[in-house]
Amino acid sequence: MKKIFLTVTAAMLLFSCNNEDNSVTETPEASVTAHRGCASDEVLQWQLKEDPGLAQRMKDIEIKTAEMISQGRIVNGVMEIPVVFNVLYRTSAENISTAQLQSQIDVLNKDFNAQNSDFNTANNPYSSVRANVGIRFVLDAINRKSTSKSSWGTRDAMKKSKRGGIDPTSPTTKLNIWVCTIGGGILGYAQFPGGSSSTDGVVLDSKYTGTTGTATYPFNLGRTATHEVGHWMNLRHIWGDATCGSDLVSDTPTHNTANYGVPPVGHRSTCSGTPLEMYMNYMDYTDDRGMYMFSNGQKSRMLAIFNVGGSRASFR
Repeated sequence: MKKIFLTVTAAMLLFSCNNEDNSVTETPEASVTAHRGCASDEVLQWQLKEDPGLAQRMKDIEIKTAEMISQGRIVNGVMEIPVVFNVLYRTSAENISTAQLQSQIDVLNKDFNAQNSDFNTANNPYSSVRANVGIRFVLDAINRKSTSKSSWGTRDAMKKSKRGGIDPTSPTTKLNIWVCTIGGGILGYAQFPGGSSSTDGVVLDSKYTGTTGTATYPFNLGRTATHEVGHWMNLRHIWGDATCGSDLVSDTPTHNTANYGVPPVGHRSTCSGTPLEMYMNYMDYTDDRGMYMFSNGQKSRMLAIFNVGGSRASFR
């Protein structure tokens, strides 16, 4: 297991901008999405370029998060987060049903409370660090809007009424989830803590939302939202978005890169020490049926942002 010593220098390196613009633009989506595509890190790099103060705010959040974890001042009990779905549709199929949206809420509640049916999957080498995060999600409202756009891309257009989208509802106290056709093979993306409240929330492609209706295999078990909400709660991809990078969590092993599909039991990293990878973690890129746990370290990191003084304390 790796040990993380978070310093100001490390935080500054973590949030340094990538000089290349790898953002997904408004392109038609491929007919088949073979692998999970999450654009959260790409969107973050774009936002860092657009907002000169974001890097400092995120560095401050990392320092505060590390302090809260080390001092053990984590939120107790179960916190409820109201969820607002903003559905943008061009076709009747994209205007997904209330039942499909509710099925997504049900998945989030199971996954964040260790009530998912696959939580006790056999042969999990990391069963000792499986976490019950203890956060409840409640469907608060559904906003729907017809549109002529065939895809929305990853530049937050769906979050702005002036660009044909839907403005967020009370983003400092409610989790806004936009459901639309993203395009470019992207399943979803999230805004990390520290960004503008005017674009805060999660974006899901309608074909990878919930477990019924248009939910499409192998991403038909609602885990795209679990993954993206993890980002919204300050979790990184488990491989740290770099070869053998760090996700800033102490009890997750070092991964050399993302995993796809469902890796075999005993799959190891090529990084130093060839550790067993935690490919069943929600923050990897495996198919929905292959991911089924958060770690205790990830739980501590998520809950820290809701504590008094945390970046999402307004949700308390």
